[in-house]
Amino acid sequence: MTDSPADATPYEVLGVPVTADDDELRRAYRRAARESHPDLGGDARRFRQVQIAWERVGTPAARRAYDAGSRGSSSESASGPSGSSAWRNGAARDAFAPPAARRDSRPRARSHGHPGGRSREVFLQAEREWVGLGDPIEDPYDPALIRSAPRHIRRLLAEALAEEATASIVADMGIGVTVWHDLDAGAEGKLDHAVLTPSGLWALESIDWGAPVRIEHGEIVGETLAPGERPVKELVRAARAVQKQTRVRFTGRLLVVPDSAVDEDVQLVGSPRKPTALVVRRSALGQVLNGVWSPEGRVDVFEVRDRLQQTVRFV
Repeated sequence: MTDSPADATPYEVLGVPVTADDDELRRAYRRAARESHPDLGGDARRFRQVQIAWERVGTPAARRAYDAGSRGSSSESASGPSGSSAWRNGAARDAFAPPAARRDSRPRARSHGHPGGRSREVFLQAEREWVGLGDPIEDPYDPALIRSAPRHIRRLLAEALAEEATASIVADMGIGVTVWHDLDAGAEGKLDHAVLTPSGLWALESIDWGAPVRIEHGEIVGETLAPGERPVKELVRAARAVQKQTRVRFTGRLLVVPDSAVDEDVQLVGSPRKPTALVVRRSALGQVLNGVWSPEGRVDVFEVRDRLQQTVRFV
């Protein structure tokens, strides 16, 4: 578990409903700990998840705090397993809400569109349907409300946060970079970002599954992906749709994921000579966009920017 709303909740890790009584919760913990213990043939990562889940809801006081929206364990009050403080008391709501406008005077990338905007709209609509249409929601980003939502709804919020995190990284790359967010890809939905740098024009998708993923047979797989979900294929189709609309060719395609999702900064999908896409840790994104892994050659930044400005559409 990290600090993403897409992560499994302690109840999901232990395999019990949120209404489970203390005895049922304790039995579930003992069973999960026994099944996952490395000395008994279990998985160390899974065992660690079980221990963190128990720390957060294993005592009545911790459980009340967690259910109310706080971290749920005084032993973790300084930071979470990923080093983030997003789940401190009172901080999670701000971590979920749309980002405030930046007021510093540093030169920033040229930005067009609304990063994460469409994903937040989809999340809010799904949350309203889950709560009950017509029932008021005082604060859609209340941590207790979000934690109680089904995981597929929490993941919608995680996708918006992932897109906003990418946008923040790109913005800090300076005025030599231009980025378009939430591009209309027609029947393929949308492309999260198109980033233009001197190294090329990059098609980006920002995703957070709330769990580790891996590459198998040219596609990303993992236990928390939705049935039939094909992230690489979906990125390729969206990028091609935008290319056809704008008549501007992408240098490469990037799937930007949380650092905790993969073990390497950059992984190639497909042939090393001509990869279908790159899976990139969020912390390594700036290096990739600055040309560390880019093909040889450069693009005419001014020509590409002008063409995109004239042809791009937003969702």
